[in-house]
Amino acid sequence: MALFLQCRVDAAEVGRPNVLMIVVDDLNDWVEPLGGHPQVKTPAMAALAKRGVTFTNAHCQSPLCNSSRTSMMISQRPSTTGIYGLAPWFRGMAEHQETISLPQHFFNAGYETYTAGKVYHNSMGRNPPQGVAPEFTHWGPGGGPGITPPKKLVPPTPAGNNPWVDWGVFDHPEEEKGDWIVADWAEKTIADMPKDGTPFFMACGFFLPHVPCHTTQKWWDMYPEDTLVMPPRKDNERADCSPFSWYLHWNLPEPRVSWLEHYDQHKNLVRSYLACISFVDSQIGRVLTALETSPMADNTIVVLWSDHGWHLGEKEMTGKTTLWERSTRVPLIFAGPGIDHGVCGQPVELLDIYPTLSDLAGLKTPASVEGISIVPQIKDTSTFRAWPAITDHNPGNTAIRDDRFRLIHYADGSEELYDLRSDPAEFENLISTEKFADVATRLRTHVRTDMAGLAKGSGQRILEKRADGWYWENNKIDPTNPPMSTGSTAIKSLPR
Repeated sequence: MALFLQCRVDAAEVGRPNVLMIVVDDLNDWVEPLGGHPQVKTPAMAALAKRGVTFTNAHCQSPLCNSSRTSMMISQRPSTTGIYGLAPWFRGMAEHQETISLPQHFFNAGYETYTAGKVYHNSMGRNPPQGVAPEFTHWGPGGGPGITPPKKLVPPTPAGNNPWVDWGVFDHPEEEKGDWIVADWAEKTIADMPKDGTPFFMACGFFLPHVPCHTTQKWWDMYPEDTLVMPPRKDNERADCSPFSWYLHWNLPEPRVSWLEHYDQHKNLVRSYLACISFVDSQIGRVLTALETSPMADNTIVVLWSDHGWHLGEKEMTGKTTLWERSTRVPLIFAGPGIDHGVCGQPVELLDIYPTLSDLAGLKTPASVEGISIVPQIKDTSTFRAWPAITDHNPGNTAIRDDRFRLIHYADGSEELYDLRSDPAEFENLISTEKFADVATRLRTHVRTDMAGLAKGSGQRILEKRADGWYWENNKIDPTNPPMSTGSTAIKSLPR
């Protein structure tokens, strides 16, 4: 820890800008600045986008909370660290106990660092291993749903009666929701910031629209069922997808479309997800208003991002853990001093946030960082970026996204290719189309042949190849006997 502290400098003397980082859980492109859903109402995010740069082709490095957030906060890929699942916590790995995380980098530069809500996965970071420097210096309330109904609102799924797999409307005080509590903390903390010129780095993590997607009537009524626009789908949507694609999410708590249809829950889920997005947008608005009415408003960089997307029926499933656009594409907005309004369609990655904030604050980025600063694109949104966006999910499975195409390469060697310009829903797999063979060859050069294997202690949402076959969460996969949640005929035997 002494090594961590001895390089700290006085940032107040050089007039460094403050940083406000807003993180949203499981938020796909259903926000006004990205237009992922035609009916979504997110006025706070829309207002932020109007005074900053929106990256419309931003992608996560992993479609799962812990691995995505770890990758972003230390700017190293899952294929480098071996962290693909919900475990391990990177600070528990000997090789990462001295890795300088994003908030530590700013602390070393003389910043006071603050956090509340879900920034690292769950409570990770609050209790570092002995001798490891703290992630932040000031800790607010933790993240989570807050108040929940006395009993679940939806039936059990084939994977069990997981209390978090729930959604719908019930009467409750919004002041008892986790995100309201986080926004309360942020408002008060910003108001009470020391006026001595010391810059701050604040990270606010919001839980919704992560399940359980519970909402009050106010937000529910914003999306009437009779006019609700459902996600684009087609029958037998995975017919030309690699069968191996199912292995990446062989058996999840989140239900498949067959379950949603069996219990008439599809519209309820979509409506709840939209309602929760609008609610969390209102809490983001509270934090932004607190900043805008503070003395620090003109000297604060704001960055907003989500850790990954979420399926709501597309590709016959709900949840994340896929390598398609719905799971990897995320909101990413930068605003603040010297940043003009603009929209950039170049492919960018979440691990680019670390070096970008470092550049914007005039800091020297640590050598361990793998991301590439997107300050050139912030200054001029037409600036070309040759490097694509790359997403990994378990060893050997990679998606490569450029400004038009997506190549998915699976661990069994199978592949998919999509033209997002003409086929934004990724309905047509072009991998066998001769016309696009050169595209596939070009993108394939970005598939790592030296991907790290599973880190020691890996667990939850883990796919592993062993001598006798493939294992999902330590259970051998039998491709002839998929779990009920994949839409087998056994779903019909479920009670209504």
